[in-house]
Amino acid sequence: MEWEEPGIILDVRPFGEADALATVMTEAHGAHRGLARGGQSRSRAGLWQPGNLVQARWIGRLSDNLGSFSAEMVHPAAAIALDDPLLLAMLRAACAVAEGALPEREPHPRIFAGLLNLLARLALGPSMLAEQIGWERVLLADLGYGLDLATCAVTGATEELAFVSPKSGRAVSLAAAGVWKERLLPLPAFLLGDPAPPGPADWRDGLRLTGHFLGRDVFGLQHKQLPQSRLALYDRVAALAADLETDPNV
Repeated sequence: MEWEEPGIILDVRPFGEADALATVMTEAHGAHRGLARGGQSRSRAGLWQPGNLVQARWIGRLSDNLGSFSAEMVHPAAAIALDDPLLLAMLRAACAVAEGALPEREPHPRIFAGLLNLLARLALGPSMLAEQIGWERVLLADLGYGLDLATCAVTGATEELAFVSPKSGRAVSLAAAGVWKERLLPLPAFLLGDPAPPGPADWRDGLRLTGHFLGRDVFGLQHKQLPQSRLALYDRVAALAADLETDPNV
């Protein structure tokens, strides 16, 4: 059995002295694990890095075998992000969320396409955080935990939607929130299609929103916590937002 197609490396772990156990996501095969022979060697370690887009080839004696990977570089996203702490945090968080959330070998074309777009445009900088939060929302929807942000859960209104219920995942208007707003999750305007460029506070609120439902409905149901890299991304963006609120010139 074998297949070959473009793939995104999601995770790489040491296996023996020179090999690695890799998880590669492709459009047709989902998150697929296999042995990357020589994946830890000096000549191949740069290739086998989470976030890289590769032309992957998998070979196994039977379809349910672990099998082995070979690959050629297509886009070195890991190297592009290496010197920028925020971009590197974004890359690591996205790959870790996909690797931990997706059932093995289950195709999710929308999730793959969104992650591919994110990694291909990562060099555009922090503005891609809005794209990443939107991608996490797509991931939630594809796994059956979509957020309903179209109308207010209380009144049915479509205007002044400002919060999301942490229980139902439905939007709540500013007027309907009342005294309960401290218990609700802030809803950043960019998730409602607001054309105004989002800033650090919006990114923070977006990461908090999708992170809550990822942690409860996706990772929580697997008795796991959100990946440490995803928590670290939130902390980094929250610190950036706090610095900006303290000193707008930061």
